[in-house]
Parts: sequence; C-alpha cells; structure tokens
Amino acid sequence: MALGDLMASRFSQSSAAVSNHLDECSSHDNGDFGAHRRDSETLSSSYGNVGTSATTSMAYLPQTVVLSELRHDAFESCMPSGPSDSGLVSRWRPKDRMKTGCVALVLCLNIGVDPPDVIKISPCARMECWIDPFSLSTKALETIGKTLTMQYERWQPRARYKIQLDPTVEEVKKLCNSCRKYAKSERVLFHYNGHGVPKPTANGEIWLFNKSYTQYIPLPISDLDSWLKTPSIYVFDCSAAGMIVNSFIELQECNASSSTTSSRDCILLAACEAHETLPQSSEFPADVFTSCLTTPIKMALRWFCMRSLLRDSLDYALIDKIPGDQTKRRTLLGELNWIFTAVTDTIAWNVLPHGLFQRLFRQDLLVASLFRNFLLAERIMRSANCSPVSYPLLPPTHQHHMWDAWDMAAEICLSQLPLLVRDPNAEYQPIPFFTEQLTAFEVWLDHGSEHKKPPEQLPIVLQVLLSQCHRFRALVLLGRFLDMGPWAVDLALSVGIFPYVLKLLQTTNPELRQILVFIWTKILALDKQSCQVDLVKDGGHTYFIRFLDSMEAYPEQRAMAAFVLAVIVDGHRRGQEACLEAGLVHVCLRHLQGSALNDAQTEPLFLQWLCLCLGKLWEDFMEAQIIAFQADAPSICMPLLSEPQPEVRASAVFALGTLLDVGFDSCRDGGVDEECDDDEKFKAEISVLKSLLYVVSDGSPLVRAEVAVALARFAFGHNKYLKSIAAAYWKPQSSSLSSFPSFAHVKATAANPSQYIGPLLRVGTDTPAVSRDIRVSTSSPLSASGIMHGSPLSDESSQHSYSGNLHDSHSTSNGVISNNHSRHRAPLDNALYSQCVLAMCTLAKDPSPRIANLGRRVLSIIGIEQVVAKPIKSSRPGEPNFVGLARSSSWFDMSGGHLPLTFRTPPVSPPRTTGFLTGMRRVCSLEFRPHVPSSPDSGLADPLLGAVGSSERSFLPQSTIYNWSCGRFSKPLLNVPDDIEEILARREEREKFALYHISECQHTFRKLSNQPSWDTKFDTATKTALLHPFSPLVIAADENERIRVWNYEEANLLNSFDNHDFPDKGISKLCLVNELDDSLLLAASCDGNIRIWKDYTRTGKEKLVTAFSSIQGHRPGVRSVNAVVDWQQQSGYLYASGEISSIMVWDLEKEQHVNSISSSSDCSISALSASQVHGGQFAAGFVDGSVRLFDIRTPEMLVRTMRPHAPKVERVVEINFQPGLDQGKIVSACQAGDIQFLDIRNEKGAYVSIDAHRGSLTALAVHRHAPVIASGSAKHLIKVLSLEGEPLGSIRYYPTFMAQKIGSVSCLTFHPYRVLLAAGFADGCVSIYADGNSQAR
Repeated sequence: MALGDLMASRFSQSSAAVSNHLDECSSHDNGDFGAHRRDSETLSSSYGNVGTSATTSMAYLPQTVVLSELRHDAFESCMPSGPSDSGLVSRWRPKDRMKTGCVALVLCLNIGVDPPDVIKISPCARMECWIDPFSLSTKALETIGKTLTMQYERWQPRARYKIQLDPTVEEVKKLCNSCRKYAKSERVLFHYNGHGVPKPTANGEIWLFNKSYTQYIPLPISDLDSWLKTPSIYVFDCSAAGMIVNSFIELQECNASSSTTSSRDCILLAACEAHETLPQSSEFPADVFTSCLTTPIKMALRWFCMRSLLRDSLDYALIDKIPGDQTKRRTLLGELNWIFTAVTDTIAWNVLPHGLFQRLFRQDLLVASLFRNFLLAERIMRSANCSPVSYPLLPPTHQHHMWDAWDMAAEICLSQLPLLVRDPNAEYQPIPFFTEQLTAFEVWLDHGSEHKKPPEQLPIVLQVLLSQCHRFRALVLLGRFLDMGPWAVDLALSVGIFPYVLKLLQTTNPELRQILVFIWTKILALDKQSCQVDLVKDGGHTYFIRFLDSMEAYPEQRAMAAFVLAVIVDGHRRGQEACLEAGLVHVCLRHLQGSALNDAQTEPLFLQWLCLCLGKLWEDFMEAQIIAFQADAPSICMPLLSEPQPEVRASAVFALGTLLDVGFDSCRDGGVDEECDDDEKFKAEISVLKSLLYVVSDGSPLVRAEVAVALARFAFGHNKYLKSIAAAYWKPQSSSLSSFPSFAHVKATAANPSQYIGPLLRVGTDTPAVSRDIRVSTSSPLSASGIMHGSPLSDESSQHSYSGNLHDSHSTSNGVISNNHSRHRAPLDNALYSQCVLAMCTLAKDPSPRIANLGRRVLSIIGIEQVVAKPIKSSRPGEPNFVGLARSSSWFDMSGGHLPLTFRTPPVSPPRTTGFLTGMRRVCSLEFRPHVPSSPDSGLADPLLGAVGSSERSFLPQSTIYNWSCGRFSKPLLNVPDDIEEILARREEREKFALYHISECQHTFRKLSNQPSWDTKFDTATKTALLHPFSPLVIAADENERIRVWNYEEANLLNSFDNHDFPDKGISKLCLVNELDDSLLLAASCDGNIRIWKDYTRTGKEKLVTAFSSIQGHRPGVRSVNAVVDWQQQSGYLYASGEISSIMVWDLEKEQHVNSISSSSDCSISALSASQVHGGQFAAGFVDGSVRLFDIRTPEMLVRTMRPHAPKVERVVEINFQPGLDQGKIVSACQAGDIQFLDIRNEKGAYVSIDAHRGSLTALAVHRHAPVIASGSAKHLIKVLSLEGEPLGSIRYYPTFMAQKIGSVSCLTFHPYRVLLAAGFADGCVSIYADGNSQAR
C-alpha cells in the first residue's frame, strides 16, 4: 500500500482517530502533501552536552531552506542582462582578420665583395639560407633567392612572392609598387638582407646598388614606407638594423602629429640594435636572424645541440634528416613543430598584453609565425650578444622558463634521432610534453582562482585540441576552467579557443558530445553576438539539435543544448530559419509532450530551456508560429503552468506569450471580416490567453512578470477592442450600469449573463458581489464608431456621453460596440476581453513594484493610466513622487488597490493648471467643450505608443525570464560554492546555540521582570514586533508599515525602511524565514500582500526578495483588511486567510498556491497559528469564538472543532500552540478577555480557563519552548502566566520617575530561544522585558 493510501485509511476512522493522529502523524505523511514536504533530517549527535534527543532536534531545528535561488537575488533592484549584454565580453575576436597577400624579397649580398664598414673574422659565418655561396660555381645568388622563397612559402603558401637580387633603387620602387597594387588592402611583407652593403645610416637609409654595381645608393625608409603603404611588415636582416627601426618610429610620430595622415599599420622586425653588428661566428649561419624566422626547428635544434651533452656524439647533419613532415603532428618533425608552436604561443600570451597578443599572434597567420620565430631569434642571438628589435616593442622573453620545456623536448627528440635515421621502421617514443603540461594545468585548476595568476598552460590546451589522443582530456580540463566564471571564458576566448571548438562540432565522436555542449554553453553564456552567425554558417545548430534529441544524455546536458539553440535563434532570423528547417519545433514539443506522459519527474532545467528555446524560435517569426499552432504547441505547453518550479512556469508563459500575434495588423487597422476570420488562429489565441489568465496571481514575481509582458503583446495586437471594452464599463456615475465585474462574480442580467465572465482564478463559491465606486470623465468614452476620441488626431476631448449598455442589441455587433454606420467583428468575445482588462488591473496593483510597473505599462497601452495620490511616505529613489496631483470629478478610481486608475483621453493642448509636476502630461481637460471628430478612425490616445509603425513595438515591456535563465550558466556548475563550508559552520553553531537555550528555557525559567531592559518609540502605533533569534535585534512595524530594526544591546537603530509606499492598515505579521540560516524577513500586510526582504539589517541595503498577494488574487474585487498569516518553516508552507471562507496554503519553495482549505465556517478567521514543530499542522480562531485544528497531511484536513469561549461570541484575538512536542495543546484568547488552555483530545473543552482582562484583551504571546505565556490588554496591562494558568507577574508602568502607565498593548512576542518579551503599544513604544536571571546578568 502506498504511503498516501496508508495515511488515508489511517485517518478514515471516527473521532477516535484524533488521538491516533496526534500519536502517529509526526512519523507519517499524506501522500499528496507529504511528497512535497521537506521534513527535517535527523541531526548528528554532536550536541552531547545538550542532552537533546535526535527526535527533538528534528522537530526544533527544521532543515528546510526556501527563497534562496538565483531568481531571489535582488529581483526588484536590478535588471538581468543576457549573454550579449554581460559587459565582460572582451575584444577576443580581431576586428578585421588579415592576411599577407604579397611578399617582396630584396637580397643585397654582392657575393665576393665585402662592404667597406665590415671587418670579417676568419673563419666567419658564410651560410645564407643554409647555402654556402662560395660552394656554388654559378648562380649562387639565384639559388639563395629561390631557397628563401621556399622557406617563406612554408608559412604562407598562398601569397605572391617577388624577388629582387642586388637591385637598384628604381627596381625596388617598382617592386614595392607592384606588390601594393597586387595586395590591395592586404598586408605586404618586405624582407631586406643587407649583408653585402654597408650598415644603415643614422637617418634610417638602407643601401642598394647602382646599375653598374660601382656605388652604393641610399634608400630612405620614408620612401620605402610611401611605396609600400599600409598594412605592411618589414624584416631587416643587417647590422645596425635598429637604426631603421628608430627612424621609422620617428616617422610614425611625425605622421601621428599631422592631422592629415591617418595612423599606419606597420610592423618591423630587425636583427639587432642600432649599435650592434651581426654575429660572425662560424657556428651560426650568416643570416642567423632570417634562419630563425624561416627555419626555426632546424635553427633551434642546431643551437641546442651545440650547448647540450649531445654535441660530441651527434652528427649535425642528422638534424636535416629528421623523419616526418612539419604539417603532420604524428611524425617526429611534425610533433617538434607542434611543441615549438605551443611553447612560443604560451610565452607570448603570458608576457604580452592581450591586445598586442591578439594583433601579433591571432590576426595574420604569417605575422603570427614570424613573431613566434622572432622569440626564438631573440633567445639565440642574445647568446651571441645581439638583441633583435621589433616594432611594436616586445618585452624580453629569452629567459622564460617555458624554454626549458622546449629544451627537454629537443633533447628527447635528438636522443632518438640516430636510431630513427638508421632504421626507418623504428617507432619513435612520443614526447611527453603535452601530457606533462596538461597535468600542470590540472594542478592549477585544483588550486587556482580568479584572484591568482592565470594558468600559463592555456595556449597549450588550445594546441592539444588538435590531437585526438589528448583531445578528450584537454576538453574536460578546459570545461573545468571555463566553469570558474566569465573571466575564465574571457581568457580562453582571448587565447583563440573559438575556431578550435567550432571546428570540433564537425566531429562525430560521441565521447566528445557532452563536454563540447558544456563548453559551448559556457562560451555563449558570456558572448553570443559574435557566435550566432558562425554557428549557423558552419551548421553547428544541427549538432545541438541532434544532441537535444538524443536520449542517452542526461536531461541537464540536454538543457544546455537547448540553451545553445535558444541563443542561436535569439533575435537572429537566419538562425530561426535554419533551426526551423532542421525541425527544432517538433523536437522540443516532442520532449515536452513526453515529460507530461512520463510518470518520472523530468529535470526542471530541461523543461525550462525547452520552453525558452521554443519561445525564442517563434518570437516574431510567423512561419514558426504557424508550425507551432499546427503542432498544437499551446496545449502541450499549458500543463507546464502548474509545474512546481517557478522558472518552468515563467518559461512556459514566455513560450505561450510569444505565440500571441503582436501585429494583428489587419484587425487593428479595421480590415474587413475576411482578413480577420482566421478561426484556427483565434481559437489558439483564446486558449493561450485563458491559460495566461490562470497564472495572473502566481506566487512568483518571475511568472507574473512574464504574464504582464504577454498581456502587453496581446493588448498591442487587440488594442482598440480592449479600449472599447474598458471604455464601455467605465461610465459616468449617473449611469445605471453595474460596476466593472470582478473575476469572481458578474451581476447576472438578461443582457449580461454571469457565464460570459467566469471566474478567472480559484475562488470560493460563496463570494458575494461587491460594488465599486467608479467615476469617469463626462467626455465620451466612445465615438460614433465605437472607439474613444481624444487622441492626438483630435483637437479637443469629446463632450458627448454614451449611456447605452455594452451588451445592448442596439449597440453591439458580435459583442463589439458599434453603430448603424460601422460594424467590425471582434476577434474574441467581450467576456474574455473583460477578463484581460481586469487581469491587467490586478497586475497594476501587484505588491511587487516591478510587476506593478509592468501592469501599469500594459494598462497604458489600452488607454488607462494611474493617478497616484500623495503617498504617505516619500517614494524610493528612482521612482517618481506624484505629490500634489489634483483630483477632480473628471477622474475615477478603482477602489480595491493602492493605485487609483483612470481611463483617460489626453488632449493635444498643453496643461493650463499648475497642479502637475514637471514632466507629467496633462491627462484630462478640466474645461469641457464640444468635440468634433476629425476622422471616424480616431482612437484613444496611447500614452506609451506614438505614431502607428514598427517603432511602436519598442515600447512594449520586455521579457526577463530568458536573461535570468542565462545567468545560471554563467555561474559555476561543477564546483561547490566557496562559501559552503562557512554556511555549514554557521548553521552548526546556531543549532548548538538553539538546543542549549531550548534546554535552559525548559528547565531554568523563573519569572519575568516588570521593568523593561530596553525601549524605544515609534511616531505612530506599533502594529507588530519580532525578536531575532541569534542577534540582539528587535524588528518592529508601525501602522504606516514603516519597519525599523534596532540593536537592543547597543541601543542603536540599524535600519528603517518602508514595506511599501501606499500602506493602508499596517502590517499584521512579521516572521523570519530560514531563521537558522541567512534569515529573510517576511512582512504580511493587512490586505494579504506578502513581501519578503533580505539584508534587512543593513542600513539602506534592504532588498525585496519576492512579493505576492496571498488572498486578494483569490477573491478579486474585495480588498481584505484583516488578513491573518503565519509561516511554518518545517513544511515550507505559508497559511493565509481573512475575510474569506477558506485558508490559502502557499508553498514558498515552489512559490505556488498548493491548496485552498475550507474553513468549515460561515465566519471569517481572526487568528492563525502554525505549529513550529509539526509540519502541516495549524490552528485557526474565528470571529465567533470557535477554534479549529487543521492538518494538511490528513484527507479531511480538519482535525477538530471546539468552542472554548462559549457562551461568549467574541473574536479570537490570538491562538498558539503550547511549547513542547505535544501537538494537541493549544492556547486561545478571545477579545472578551478569557484565555483557554486546550487539549483537543479532551472533548469536554478547556482544561484551564482564565478570565485575564475582562473584555479588553488585545494580544497574546506563547513562548516557543519555555512554559510561559503573556497577554496584553487595551487597559494598559500585561500579564505573564504559566501553562497551568498561574500568574507569574504583571507589567503596568513604564520605568519613569512619575511611574507612567504603559500604553494600550498592541502586540506581544517572545524570543524563540530566550525568555525575552517584546511588547508594542498603541502610543508607539516598543519595550523588551527579560527574565529575572537575564536582568541580574
């Protein structure tokens, strides 16, 4: 038998079952609610000194934590940013990719003739391009030129190469001009070898020849620059090459100072400083600089071999015989080249600024190769006392420790070389370089952080992605790194990871799919703008669609694939089209449908992102919307509106809302019936709209925000019909029409049957109709064509009034107001339009400021704008303060909300009165004059919408759920938060404190002092107070809903803030949510609105976590001012009631209304108390003096009804459970002054009865653990009693010299774990009284 069935049978017995329930329900739960209850876990036995059993710990220390998700992080105070707006997106992608299109090689060798300014040693360096010119009898120069060309072609095979050997100035000029002409806007490389001519001059001139080779002719660098133009790169291989660089820098500075010359993109590489001569040692080639730039592996190995232990045993000629190909990484030569690239990239990335690294090592393939090799040249030539120079200048890199890793790789290679040359079939041992570097990277991941030096191996990880044998490990480590935060993604992108992971999407290896999806999730969570086009262009979207549709992956991983696809289609029409063609709509709908059919709980994150992906796919994309309607998407998404996770519900609202057609152009513009008569579309819109109205009073602001946005889309598309409906309901007071109908009730008449407007939400059937006092301007709400006048197209406001009934057969056509001259069919019926208008009004009065603002924006679209009366307190920063707005008979308000609303027709003329603030528009003329319609199409003025056009849609409120959801993926997903240990330690400390003081309260309490240990005073009467369990804080609220937080030990005010700006009857209850953790302050207003605050003790830093209406949405049209609320940490439930016939049960973890329990009485509830040790159990006191005990774990819910205060019929002021684990003992106090001690197992009634205050009782408090209660009266008296009813003391006077009597007691509350009593009085005082022991201490 299932647990739920077992409990159902257990509680199906007669009255004897009450006793069984009390004995056993603490260990059993009803299946329906028990499945969702968060019962406490047994604590460890670490509290040995306390001597409290594990069962007691479970009951007293609930483990439930609610409202601590991402969505609760300052929802009201900040607007979420999406992937493209995160602000950390670096310029990782070069603005303009470039390539070197032409290479000019100029060799001035003049073989056989030494320049006059060079004295050569003997033996000296002779090799040019690894060729001894004197070893060739003929054409040595030509051979060297061809060899140099081939060496460069290895790095850039697609460039065009032109060579000049021992040229004249004219030949060089012609060469440069032809290269620039061919390259166009691409880069030109100019390589100059001046080994056969004098050194450059101090003026920056290089030497060439005359035609007869009898003279050296100078060529200024300025001329060369003017011929080659920009972009260009120069390589100068000659002595004193630094002279040229210095002159070029001067030329650049001169050009920069000239306003007519733009900056030039020029790069220079020079072999040595201005005062240096090239090395002449025979161990080097004569063109050592060129050899390093063009043949780095050969040069590096020869140089290393000369300095290693292998120099005597290795034949240098073997270096030229290294087997393999540089382009094939599985060969020895290819692996060496791969390692060299990784080493030089790593050195550059760790040494250079990221901007310079991007320019030199990522923008141009040939430039990147030359600069990698330039780092080698610096290392080798510095060993010969020569310092290569570059422009832009690079910091020294020749002593970087990564060169040691290269030397080790070179040594391993050279040690195998003789065997590999002798035996071509021998297998070489792979060099362990990459394995070791990945291990080093892994070590960094274990200990590194954002605040430490970045991992220097990141460029190596990028290189390793090219190798199949290391790829999986590298991707896993890369994923771990990216998960560390947006800064890590930014670093990886700046290294150049993007093209590598983009290319990997073409692989079919199933082993890589999950980690690739994770990596792309992290990349797109940071930056989407520059990735959408590439992903669609390369067909990457199909990779993620296949992964999304695969059943092997975990739902969380498929949710990431849905996120990637959502980013691809977000505002990107080409992406939408590509994904639509690939069948993404059907894939997502199939999985949503499967989740509904599957009994197992589907991962909420997966459902959330399926909805968001669908919403983004068909957002403003008609083709996708048509396919969605054909696939019955609305009916598939609607069940998700009741999911327990607010994010899923909000995402489902988003998906449904984006199906609503914003345009609706033909109908909006008064098109003919045939254009609008799309029955299937209308039916779909009706179903979508009804489903959205179902969640208009959802407990999560995240969901309600999406409902407001969706209704704004609907209001935009059905603008004039909604205006007509609203205008027809709001008539002058003289009209005999009934007021605007509530969702719960519509006055039944022949012309207006109640079934036209059914209940929008869950409401009781006994809700009576409540009329509204609504006034409207005498200007007409309707024109002859059924539309409001007074738009910017009209000159004046209308004076005519319309008094016909909306549903009068003479004035309606298909339910839409019209006349004999003009009839237009409404796409939907009036009942649904009416419900929409009321839903918009409900949102405009939402307790969440952000939702209320959205609701008012939606109302303004249909011509209704609020008139805000003077607030009791000043507005919060950033919100307008409408103090001083005039009210007149031309306004009407909607009573039942904080914000009066008005239906208005703004005139074009400027305001003539002074009662409006600067910037506020005049909303209604106070001087009425006849109005002549300027055109039959004149409509109600749109305060937010300008002229008709596509620009109007920019005024629509924007959805936030997508951006909020994206934020999840930018946070670490793999690691436990850093502060988790601190949180657990604080929790353990508080548990120890609580258990110790619980024991003290139960055994050492004596009596309460009648002298306060601390007091303060409000300006107005104190409504409710609360003592913080773990800090010396008292929190109190006055009748204006001003909340103050004091430190009563230091006697100073910590914070003071308004619960909201338009209070009415004050706060009825203050509770702490998650009191054993980071507590939140729950403030329940008398109208049933709940607001929960974090950081409430920090001055001016309080943040609204969530807000919702616990009652009002379930009895629309009635504003309850006597709401009673209590919070139960054990179960995570909030119970609320008031002037309604039911008790609302809210699950704060789900932020959802989970049950509505009938109160089983015709009277309203006046007191409510939830058990703090037995989850699901609560007691209610009624205005007729009756008391009822409920338990949501039982099938009947109602456990026992008692009338302890009979024969008196007085309101129960307060009710509470007695301390301890006994769930059957209750204390009830009624307004007549008697206090009843009840045991519900005793059918005879109260076992102790005390007539404490004789008709004036106003407050009662029962300590959670100590055997003490306190009661207060309007007659300036507080009594302290034991649980047996024995008096323990009384409090009558303030501790003043004149012994002034205390005020009328308005509230009492005990400290949860200490015997401290806080009392609030009608005169504004708040006092704290301690027990005798505490007072003495």
